[in-house]
Amino acid sequence: MRPSPVISAIGTGALAFGLALSVAPGASAVTVPAEPSPQGEAATMQEALERDFGLTPFEAETLLEAQQEAYGIDTAAAEAAGDAYGGSVFDTHTLELTVLVTDSAAVSDVEAAGAEAELVSHGTEGLAAIIDELDAAGTQPGVVGWYPDVASDTVVIEATDTTGAESLIEAAGVDASTVRVEQTDEAPELYADIVGGDAYFMGGGRCSIGFAVTDSSGNDGFVTAGHCGTVGTSAESGDGSGSGVFEESVFPGNDAAYVRATSNWTVTNLVNMYSAGGAQTVGGSSQAPIGSAVCRSGSTTGWHCGTIEARGQSVSYPEGTVNDMTRTDVCAEPGDSGGSFIAGDQAQGMTSGGSGNCTFGGTTYYQEVGPALSTWNLSLVTS
Repeated sequence: MRPSPVISAIGTGALAFGLALSVAPGASAVTVPAEPSPQGEAATMQEALERDFGLTPFEAETLLEAQQEAYGIDTAAAEAAGDAYGGSVFDTHTLELTVLVTDSAAVSDVEAAGAEAELVSHGTEGLAAIIDELDAAGTQPGVVGWYPDVASDTVVIEATDTTGAESLIEAAGVDASTVRVEQTDEAPELYADIVGGDAYFMGGGRCSIGFAVTDSSGNDGFVTAGHCGTVGTSAESGDGSGSGVFEESVFPGNDAAYVRATSNWTVTNLVNMYSAGGAQTVGGSSQAPIGSAVCRSGSTTGWHCGTIEARGQSVSYPEGTVNDMTRTDVCAEPGDSGGSFIAGDQAQGMTSGGSGNCTFGGTTYYQEVGPALSTWNLSLVTS
């Protein structure tokens, strides 16, 4: 299976990843801790899916079981497809996993592995090449971002002004038939004031823990959003008893950081669910297929769920462009950045930013957790 674009981008250049500068922590952080907005309590992931997807308890339980089963089928089907593998899509309504292939000869092998097969022209490899050309052309005025839509086998360009999208297509020299322009009234912003599991503070700002990790030297710490602090920035636990320091950080380009605990910070394998004191355990970091249900934890809006819409999105923030983000329809608001995205018990990534809010919905992007773990030789805490 071809690694996801974000894994390729970060995994091939630890130096570039480690030396990229972050924006000042105070640029979009606030000094006053916020309690989660009251959105209806959900003590478990199943209850959160019932609330956010409008499911019955039986339907939510069935969805979780089907999605868990899809992880294993997806791995087997991707291996069966070999070089013809073009991506995977999970449908939360039909509970079916579809594996895309670029060669009709691979269809029978994929179906034998238990997945539906669909023949496409570009697949993840071809769409990633188009994304690379758009990235190289640079941001154009009015363009919000662009991402590969594997289900339609096209690249989607989002823009507040379609003229900017047309200029981007021309500057990149890509075939117009391979892209689709969608007009939007929303522009993404960073959620730099965040809590995923617990709050932490840097200077006058507040951010959130994504997932607990240990480094190659046995130090405890956590991954979070890169725009929360530059290398050397001091961090402090919410109650002021624990301390740490940003050992690694990158933003823009990507949006990830590693904070090493220096005293009185004990790691756990939990994600705060902000509901009746509940917590979700972390059991690993298997990447969920596009279309899967995913949940997010953040200090402003608490625990919310939605679906993974795309991977490999380039997002143009006012502070700089971030590449290889994962796009979701999970709602979020300022203050939710850096928080945990998790599917079942599998860690997916750390909240970066987005648009909209939890009153009328929106789009939220996260940085995949896998590249940060592999690039910085970190181990996810799972017990």
